[in-house]
Amino acid sequence: MAGPRKANQEVRQRVAALQEAVRKYRTLEHEHDASPISPEALDSLKYELAELEARYPELVTPDSPTQVVAGAPLPELKKVRHAVPQWSFNDAFTEDDVRAWAARIEKALGRDQVPGEGVPRSGSLSRAERGDRGGYDLELKIDGLKIVLTYEAGKLVTAATRGDGVVGEDVTHNVRTIREVPERLARPVDLVAEGEIYLKRAGFTKLNEERVRAGLPAFANPRNAAAGSIRQLDPKVAAARPLGAFLYDLAVTSEAYPPTQSEELDYLRALGLPVNPEHRHVERLEDVFAYWEHWKEPRARAGLDYQIDGVVAKVEAREAQERLGYTGKAPRYAIAYKFPPEQVETILEDITLQVGRTGVLTPVAHLRPVAVAGSTVARATLHNEDFIKGRDIRIGDTVILQKAGDVIPEVVSVIRELRPKGAKAWCFPTHSPLCGSDGRIERIEGGAAHRCVVLGSFEQQARRLTHFAGKSALDIDGLGSKTVRLLMSENLVGEPDDFFELTRDELLTLEGFEETKASNLITSLKEARRVGLDRLLVGLSIPHVGEEVAYLLATHFGTLAKLQKASGAELAKIEGVGPVIGASVHSWFGQGGNRAMLERLAKHLKIEQVAAPPRGPLTGQTVVVTGTLPTLSREEAEARVRAAGGKATGSVSASTSFLLAGENPGSKLDKAHALGIPVLSERTFLKLLTK
Repeated sequence: MAGPRKANQEVRQRVAALQEAVRKYRTLEHEHDASPISPEALDSLKYELAELEARYPELVTPDSPTQVVAGAPLPELKKVRHAVPQWSFNDAFTEDDVRAWAARIEKALGRDQVPGEGVPRSGSLSRAERGDRGGYDLELKIDGLKIVLTYEAGKLVTAATRGDGVVGEDVTHNVRTIREVPERLARPVDLVAEGEIYLKRAGFTKLNEERVRAGLPAFANPRNAAAGSIRQLDPKVAAARPLGAFLYDLAVTSEAYPPTQSEELDYLRALGLPVNPEHRHVERLEDVFAYWEHWKEPRARAGLDYQIDGVVAKVEAREAQERLGYTGKAPRYAIAYKFPPEQVETILEDITLQVGRTGVLTPVAHLRPVAVAGSTVARATLHNEDFIKGRDIRIGDTVILQKAGDVIPEVVSVIRELRPKGAKAWCFPTHSPLCGSDGRIERIEGGAAHRCVVLGSFEQQARRLTHFAGKSALDIDGLGSKTVRLLMSENLVGEPDDFFELTRDELLTLEGFEETKASNLITSLKEARRVGLDRLLVGLSIPHVGEEVAYLLATHFGTLAKLQKASGAELAKIEGVGPVIGASVHSWFGQGGNRAMLERLAKHLKIEQVAAPPRGPLTGQTVVVTGTLPTLSREEAEARVRAAGGKATGSVSASTSFLLAGENPGSKLDKAHALGIPVLSERTFLKLLTK
């Protein structure tokens, strides 16, 4: 029988580097209320460390972050020794993690297991063991600062932070300012209860706006804001901030302990302590997953006035909890099932190039596959040479990857503590086979991008034609990237007008095309013949012309003929276009090949005029949409902006009127705060449109 796997030198170095990096970032987060990386990225580092230590137990050290509670008390605050050692939850990021946790519970309690479910068979525990109920108690995981409240004879005597688990900070003077935390309980009981202090969602944006106006750095997240409010010497700071609290654990009571977790929460509420109302009891593990699925959706969380980053599952019966006990830092009877992270860490294994429809070359990061925002990602854009140099991104680096809402995954930053020795800076090549037979690459004068010197490679044209048929342009159903490449390889399509010459018989000769598929594509092509001028302009792949510029051009000129005759100077005068885009549009229409293609294309299309921008509640305003909104997609929100007379753009600047922000807004929110630009929720935005 083979013995346990031994870690090689590379794994040993990786574990040691991860331990050091996690210690550093946890110290900054828990002791200095600072977050150089997001909590999600830190979770990802901790998860990789835990996985490696589980695979190679000989690498676990007593001071590893997986073995100890984070957070030494601040020296300026009075110290409190906890009556009960404090802990933090172990995290789960996948269903398999949760099932493995449930299986460990079943094994530890000696219960039979339902195959494939990891839940006890009915009647496998006595009533005493079950506390009249088996199963799990489910609670929302509040994104805040852990607090420990001590009451004597029903009176609040201390409120302390978790600290290092043994000694915390006395923050009683600040917690007394929180309205939900009672000075006296409903009965004169001696009690220690644990919970979370949080910053109310409605106040987080306002607080950051005030800090920016005062010349102070904005808080990175609500947890830091809550911690920064509570860990102050002056209680006026906490009193001025919209703080709330939820209690979720009874550590000590002079009365009888409730027999189940659900009844424990009812007990705390009956004493007058704030308890989150969204908890529920379930019998089956599948119900745990259903609860998690519900709350992971931004729309479900939109009505909450606090941030959550997952759900917590706890064994219901208290006696079973006591039998399971604790590891060095976490209860075995509970686990925090985190929502899909918007930021994770992974390793950048290679950098290659991708050519776009206008010949611009984009560096692409090839990554160790990682789950982010609910999908597995193995590639991410690196934008251009300046982006790579500015972040000093190198092959072999451990990078933070971000995917917020419907944004394409991108590399946010590098964790330099984990950089392998000898990693060299990446340079843009001078030649690429993506650029055709010549293969030469040049940097665009005055810009950050590189492009092929000679245009017209198969890959470039395939991307142009796929874009022409895409949703933002002519929206031809059935003409995806794979089909476009097939049509090109069979010499049936070379330019956009060729799509409208296709016949059913030609399609039936192609691999994968049968009667229904061929007929459906012909029908889609017929429906696409009626198209607005703005959508046609988007589909033509004119450099610098996206949806907003296309809309401006279409509404200004009205017809394609008038636009074609416009001079560069005339185009440059249009607000939102300017000299660079104007010159690009004028140059494109001045090329004989483009004019000839448009003449052929126009024979197949009925090009409709686009109504001029209406006057409405957003007339004269410029709006940027970011993040995942509760009910609207980004495209729907931008369409409503334009319908209300406003202008929708993709980047935040000093001319932005307001930012419409949803869940996980990313760097645009930070820039808006830095520039003092108002940030609106979807609800406020929709109200604004009715004025």
